[in-house]
Amino acid sequence: MDAQALKVEAAREALSHVEDGMRLGIGTGSTAEEFVRLLAEQVAEGFSIKGVPTSEKTARLCLQLGVPLFSLDETPELDLTIDGADEIDPELRLMKGGGGALLREKIVAYASRRMIVIADESKCVDMLGTFPLPIEVNPFGLEATRLAILREADLLGLEGDLLLRSDRDVPYQTDGGHYILDASFGRIPDTEALAKALKCIPGVVEHGMFLNMATAAIIAGASGVRTLTHTSS
Repeated sequence: MDAQALKVEAAREALSHVEDGMRLGIGTGSTAEEFVRLLAEQVAEGFSIKGVPTSEKTARLCLQLGVPLFSLDETPELDLTIDGADEIDPELRLMKGGGGALLREKIVAYASRRMIVIADESKCVDMLGTFPLPIEVNPFGLEATRLAILREADLLGLEGDLLLRSDRDVPYQTDGGHYILDASFGRIPDTEALAKALKCIPGVVEHGMFLNMATAAIIAGASGVRTLTHTSS
């Protein structure tokens, strides 16, 4: 199967974990979009859910396909979130934010009792960091924040480019009006230490490491679909 077919298979397996009447966080990205399309088919057949989207892009797709949506303020406690990932390590630590929705994705995941990640096997890594780490920052004091991030990274033995994400010729803006710095640090041996250091920088809004949040990962590969949990990984 090609990569697209693998995403569909992972999304189909994830749908089997969604129960009628659930309060459901709905993720962002190409694999999550396949999940939305399958979910919409179920909804059209009478399946009932309360969906909370993690981005404006996901919201538009859900509305287009007839998936009922609510805000997180209307539904502040969720049963389950289904989302994709840019990287997944054996401990179910995630790298997310390639699509720019990391802040809302993390808020929604944190409000959920469970988070299931769906991906094709190319997203599995032994250590996070091959994919650049997205860091969402406030536009005010951008250069000061960038230098602070580089100083903290250096203390942890990390180095590499820290580039402002662009959208054509202007800085990319998240749904919340923030910018994203993509950090090409390479492999990150101590994700917890880096996460703690980044959160201490005032200009950093959020980072793309999702630590201790995923309860399971559904991975589709050439040999089929497998589910990883903390005990099985």
